[in-house]
Amino acid sequence: MTYFNRPLAAADILVVDDTQANLQLLTVMLKERGHKVRPVPSGILALQAARRKPPDLILLDINMPDMDGYEVCMIMKREPLLADIPVIFISANSETMDKVMAFSVGAVDYITKPFQFDEVEARVETHLKLRQLQADLSKKNEQLIELEQLKTDLTNMLVHDMRTPLTSILTGLTSMDNLGELNDVQREILDIGIRGGQTLLGMINNMLDISKMEDGSSQLKLESMATEELVRDAIQQVQALTKNKKLKLDTDIAPGLPRLNVDREKVIRMLTNLLGNALNFTPRGGTVTVSAKLDDAGEAVLFAISDTGEGIPEEAFQRIFEKFEQVESRKAGHTHSTGLGLTLCKMVVELHGGSIRVESQLGVGSVFLFTLPIETAELPRAETVATVTTD
Repeated sequence: MTYFNRPLAAADILVVDDTQANLQLLTVMLKERGHKVRPVPSGILALQAARRKPPDLILLDINMPDMDGYEVCMIMKREPLLADIPVIFISANSETMDKVMAFSVGAVDYITKPFQFDEVEARVETHLKLRQLQADLSKKNEQLIELEQLKTDLTNMLVHDMRTPLTSILTGLTSMDNLGELNDVQREILDIGIRGGQTLLGMINNMLDISKMEDGSSQLKLESMATEELVRDAIQQVQALTKNKKLKLDTDIAPGLPRLNVDREKVIRMLTNLLGNALNFTPRGGTVTVSAKLDDAGEAVLFAISDTGEGIPEEAFQRIFEKFEQVESRKAGHTHSTGLGLTLCKMVVELHGGSIRVESQLGVGSVFLFTLPIETAELPRAETVATVTTD
C-alpha cells in the first residue's frame, strides 16, 4: 500500500474519441491533473500517434468510423512497441458482451459513458501506478540478471585461474612420486595429496563445463566412436579406485553394436563421473558393472552402470541430477560430493539428444541408465568385446 501513495509523475496520455465534446472535456481535465494529453479523433490517427511516440496510457472510444476501438487495440497488442501500453475503453456500450470483448482484445479497464471524471481519474491513476510498478520491477529484474551474470563471470574467471596453479601442484607431486626414494608413510601421504588434487581439478573442470553448457557456448565435436572404446578409456581413468577397496569392475558390451556419433571428450568425462560415483559408493568387495546394448527402438545405445552400494531413496531420483544436490543416504563417511558430477552427466547426455535416469533399491544398489545416439551412416560394426573382470 505504501507504494501506491507515492506521487505520480506527469504521464503522456493518448485520448481517442470521435466526439469532439468528449475529447475536449477529457483533455482539459487530465491536463489540470498535470498530464500531457494528446487528443486524436480517429483510430487511424491514434495508431499513427502511438507509433510515432508510444504514450504511457490510452483512453480509447469504441464506436468510431473507419476503425473501431476493438480493432485499434488488437493492432496495438500485436506490435511489440505498443503491446505493453495500458488501454482503457470509454464507451456508451454497456452490455456485458461489450466489456468481455474489450478485455479479450487486451484492454485493462472499461468505463461506461456518460462518465464521471472522478472515476476516470481514479482508474487512470491506478493503471499509471501499476505501469510504473511494472517498469520498476522490470528494471530491478534486469539489474538482478546483470548482477547474476557478473557473479557467474567472476566465478568462472576465478575457477579457471585456479586450474593452472593446481595443475602445476599436481605435476610437482607426481614428479615426487616418481623419484622412488620415499618410504611407505611418505608415499601414502603423497598419494592422498595427489588424489585430493585430482578430485579438486575434476570439480573445477565440471564447474567450467556446466557453465559453458548452460550459456550455450559449449559445442559438440562429434566423431564416430565404438562403444567399447569409450568404455575402455573411461575405465582406465578410474582403475586405481578399485584397488584399495578390492572392487570388481565388470563390462558387458553386446556384440555388433553400431558406432556412436558423440563428442569423445565429453562422453568419456561423463562415463568417468558415473563410474567414479559408483565405485565411491560401493563397499569393499562389491561390484560395479558397465553394460551396453541397442535400445528397443534401435536408434541409440543404452548404457547401464550398476553398483552394489547402499542405494538411493526413490524420492531423490529426479533431484539427484540437479546442481549441488546431495542425497542423505549417499553421504557415506569419507566420500565428498559437490553435486556437480551427475549434473554434468545429465547435461552431456541431453546435449547429445539422449536421456538419463536412475533406478535404485536401498541396501541393494543403483543403476544409472542413459542413451547415446548411433551414427546414421553405414559404418563397420564394432568388434565384439569379451566380459572383463578386474579384481
